[in-house]
Amino acid sequence: MKMYRSHVMICRGTGCSSSNSEQIAKNFEEQIKLHGLNEEVIVERTGCFGLCALGPIVIIYPEASFYSLVKPEDIEEIVKEHLVKGRVVKRLLYAETVAEDRIKSINEVNFYKKQHRVALRNCGVINPENIDEYIAFDGYKALSRCLTELKPEEVIDIIKRSGLRGRGGAGFSTGMKWEFTAKAQGDIKYVCCNADEGDPGAFMDRSVLEGDPHSVLEAMTIAGYAVGGSQGYIYVRAEYPIAVKRLGIAINQARAYGLLGKNILGTDFSFDIELRLGAGAFVCGEETALLASIEGQRGMPRPRPPFPAVKGLFGKPTLLNNVETYANICQIINNGPEWFASMGTEKSKGTKVFALGGKINHTGLVEVPMGTTMREIIHEIGGGCPNGKAFKAAQTGGPSGGCIPASKLDVPIDYDNLTALGSMMGSGGLIVMDEDNCMVDIAKFFLEFTVDESCGKCTPCREGTKRMYEILERITKGKGEEGDIAKLETLAKNIKNSALCALGQTAPNPVLSTLRYFRDEYEAHIREKRCPAGVCQALLQYKISEEKCKACGICAKQCPVSAISGKPKTPYVIDQEKCIKCGACMEKCPFKAISRG
Repeated sequence: MKMYRSHVMICRGTGCSSSNSEQIAKNFEEQIKLHGLNEEVIVERTGCFGLCALGPIVIIYPEASFYSLVKPEDIEEIVKEHLVKGRVVKRLLYAETVAEDRIKSINEVNFYKKQHRVALRNCGVINPENIDEYIAFDGYKALSRCLTELKPEEVIDIIKRSGLRGRGGAGFSTGMKWEFTAKAQGDIKYVCCNADEGDPGAFMDRSVLEGDPHSVLEAMTIAGYAVGGSQGYIYVRAEYPIAVKRLGIAINQARAYGLLGKNILGTDFSFDIELRLGAGAFVCGEETALLASIEGQRGMPRPRPPFPAVKGLFGKPTLLNNVETYANICQIINNGPEWFASMGTEKSKGTKVFALGGKINHTGLVEVPMGTTMREIIHEIGGGCPNGKAFKAAQTGGPSGGCIPASKLDVPIDYDNLTALGSMMGSGGLIVMDEDNCMVDIAKFFLEFTVDESCGKCTPCREGTKRMYEILERITKGKGEEGDIAKLETLAKNIKNSALCALGQTAPNPVLSTLRYFRDEYEAHIREKRCPAGVCQALLQYKISEEKCKACGICAKQCPVSAISGKPKTPYVIDQEKCIKCGACMEKCPFKAISRG
């Protein structure tokens, strides 16, 4: 195996790729060749490093120097100074790594210090399109052990003892799900992976598939051995082209190495995997709708029982887990169930990956032990809200989850605590909101999403969520009435108790959680016709301060509907009947004489 003195690791995940990281890689290769360093330095295209806000990211080893927001035109200087002369280019390094007396490595950055990577262990570390690199990092070691040393029931017992719970929704015991499928009667059994990931702001599964696809293939093959399955399907959304491409490459490589297909590793066990592309329907994240879509039918849920473990894909016993759940399996087999169970809380073992988004300084992927507080994730790892704004709430679990207020920042995050707070773990999206967000508007946004994504099969979801949305729409337009809050709560309760699937049953959560913690904002909208955050346009009023106004007339010239009038040396005024609340006057006033409230 060829040895190199330096490894240039370049993120080729979706975020950095959209910022021209492939051109950066090509420029590195050209400059390295130009300086005759081909035998000493290698350029590696990797998966996501996690700190997406600073992309494109380049890490150079062995120093682990962290170059951020890199541009193609920066590469010549980095090669000449760092790779030829051995001097890091400080101005291009991530500022936090530049100390007075030394250059810190990537592992010393606050964003990474508190993380513990299990599911993301290989992301940003290996070339995801090279199976040899995966094998070098203990890849397929767990599969080999299972096929040669462990019986199927012993594999299931290991997963049960680890305490791993499903990472894609309500957190059902993974080991128990495997056991149910193994005990189900059927001549054919299937193993499926939910890589649909439809939550707004969620990109955990995508990053695993882009950065470490073999970890999912290996885990699915182990699951097939444990439950008696012979065929696997990965249901991945077509909007993830890089993930789809790398999964295809990985499947072909695994087949070529005898790690998929007939008689794997010379044993009598055979298992293969195929991809199925989804069209982006959120409801297909629900397991029975997903299976229907794989079958070629319209993705719509069906009543349960029977559960997929008994009667799933094509009417056969089927095991279905999501990407992050599978990404933990091989580590559990390699390191033991006790190792995994030593992390997290009593009822929520291991780590959890969160996609930090919204009003946060460090947008990106975070993997922390279960039980880590929201404060640690948002303030210590994520760097808090930009521009010194105060944190207001965080939405977990996507449209199915709830909004957690600042008063609950120190509650340890696990399945049970989030449920008690009126939210849920879900797949792991974590959207941060600051003082400028209107919580009524936030609830309306998420409810609008679920209204659009409802399959329409059951009346409570199809009609009930629309009625809730209509009430929220009236409230944000200043037409709210006394009794609207009670109507919302009654509708929410009925929908939760009667909707067919989890999409409908959890759709009211954003409304219920914001009513629970931010009821005063609803009341202000309804009773005072006022939006405290100044977001709901219909409730805004723009006013000109008599003391600050210089009668320059700039605001009147900017107004598209001639709602502002005035005379020389006399403060201008706004006709509230004509004003369309566009804010152009306030934006252009050089004297800050116009306020919004």
